[in-house]
Amino acid sequence: MLEKDISEILIDEQRLKERIKELGHAITRDYQGKEPVLVGVLKGAIMFISDLIRYIDLPVTLDFMAISSYGASTHSSGVVKIIKDLDSSIQDKDVIIVEDIIDSGLTLSYLRKYLMGRSPKSIRICTLLDKPERRKSDVEVEYVGFNIPDKFVVGYGLDYAEKYRNLPYIGVLKPEVYND
Repeated sequence: MLEKDISEILIDEQRLKERIKELGHAITRDYQGKEPVLVGVLKGAIMFISDLIRYIDLPVTLDFMAISSYGASTHSSGVVKIIKDLDSSIQDKDVIIVEDIIDSGLTLSYLRKYLMGRSPKSIRICTLLDKPERRKSDVEVEYVGFNIPDKFVVGYGLDYAEKYRNLPYIGVLKPEVYND
């Protein structure tokens, strides 16, 4: 039913699984002897972080933040609103922000600065998808699943108007769906 709104599958379920496994192994290698805190950015990163932690062979803790800069739009407003903050302290901890997609970079740039104010030992960013050609803010991203073209994508946690998150792949949404 949702598939009728998808013009193409950009990243299929198998490629997602393989790349997420590689990211988990890279984090395991890079954080040997440490216990990182993974901070998932809700709601989009929920599927990604759920799969990612299965491939991290370290003691990790999870926390979540909900932030908004899109609303029901297809473009970031540039105004970041924190809807849900962390439940635990990250002071003196190694933090990995886990995001679904980086577009302009404005939200992640803001979030990194915001969390740095809490005195973590380190902060790195892990994103499933990156649109480097849309970047407006220079944000360093240490772990990138896929660089993708400037297309409006949904699925595997990413939504449009709270729909399409449950698709098991990353698909391109037909423009007529969001231009109505």
